Amino acid sequence: MPEELKSPEEIRGFHADPLYLSALASLGTSVSARLTAAPAKGSIAVLPFLNMSGDPEQEHFTDGLTEDIITDLSNVPGFFVIARNSSFAYKGKPTDVRQIAHDLGVKYILEGSARRSDKRLRINVQLIDAADGGTHVWAERFDRDLADIFAVQDEVTRRVVGAITGKLNTSPLVVRHRPVTLEAYDLCVRARSLWWKTTEANQEAMSLLERATALDPNYAEAHWQLALVQFCAWQLWGAEQQPHRADALLSARRAVEIDPNDSSAYWVLGYILLHDKRWEEGAARLQLSIRLNPNDADAQAILSELMIMTGRKAEAIEPALMALRLNPLAPGWIYWILGIAQIANGQFETAVATLRREETTNTVSRRSLAAALALMGRLDEAKGETKLFLESNPHWRIRDWQENHPLKLQEDRDFWVEAYRLAGLPD
Repeated sequence: MPEELKSPEEIRGFHADPLYLSALASLGTSVSARLTAAPAKGSIAVLPFLNMSGDPEQEHFTDGLTEDIITDLSNVPGFFVIARNSSFAYKGKPTDVRQIAHDLGVKYILEGSARRSDKRLRINVQLIDAADGGTHVWAERFDRDLADIFAVQDEVTRRVVGAITGKLNTSPLVVRHRPVTLEAYDLCVRARSLWWKTTEANQEAMSLLERATALDPNYAEAHWQLALVQFCAWQLWGAEQQPHRADALLSARRAVEIDPNDSSAYWVLGYILLHDKRWEEGAARLQLSIRLNPNDADAQAILSELMIMTGRKAEAIEPALMALRLNPLAPGWIYWILGIAQIANGQFETAVATLRREETTNTVSRRSLAAALALMGRLDEAKGETKLFLESNPHWRIRDWQENHPLKLQEDRDFWVEAYRLAGLPD
């Protein structure tokens, strides 16, 4: 776990975000003191930049710019950075930075706008100390060649860190492998976050990323995103295991080879290795990912799944809650993992509340929800969820799950098989 998270006694006046605490309260979940405070000095949320181009097609580009600044700040030691999903929940809504900072439990808000033309990029950005009544700490305008976009991202990151810490750092804070073509970058940006939504979205992402890697074979993010999409095609969305499973491992290894500093590449590789039952190798990659970037909510959620897979279920809930602290308006898949961790620990009623949240309804999490209901003895409800799950996953069978799911301990496999059978899932 990241050492930068301090206890409430070490923090003066800034506590965990209300959104996080209210979500946990609705689940009947309590958390340790270390997850109820954020570091006052370097806690920040980056709001989605406004697209000033007058062209809706540039929305993806502007969003990608924001996401990359979030990633760069997340890699700064000592900073606490709210994840993209939660920051983007405020897109297109009236902006009250003090209220947003209060809800997300951060001291600073970074906001801005971008205008992209054929050859120029104009960015306006401002840093606000929302905990100090909305004081403007720093603002600047950048007018550069479009080809300089990644240099501008680095400069924005340095200036934000300098304004917060009082120390101007003239060298790059994060060494990241950048794409060589903007076309590949645009394709990759469009593919972000599509993998977990629907079968069709996953297929769209695969097409975009295959084009991106063809345009730029040394683009690390395109490769690890493609790995995740290839993996989820068979794991979540019913595609044939091969060649997707083997292709996913090759793509993930290629991403790590290209950019050894990309924390996301390591958690994706670790996740795929875990599902290949290479538990120790997968765990090592995942732990490296978190050491590189303890602010990565996705990696924290996958750490929870690692604990479940390897029989350390009592340790599985806290990293899932840490993921929600970093991403209090999290996507549904993080709630899937939290719900599974709760079921593994016998917290069936809490798991039902988690898996019935709006974020995760109508997804493959219905299978876990059915299991939780069945273990509570609510068999009619369980079989109703099973029926809905099988409508979208008609070929799912317990025997296939047993063969492919990487639970390390036989007693854990037996637990889930019994739960699925109670819920009426087919053998």
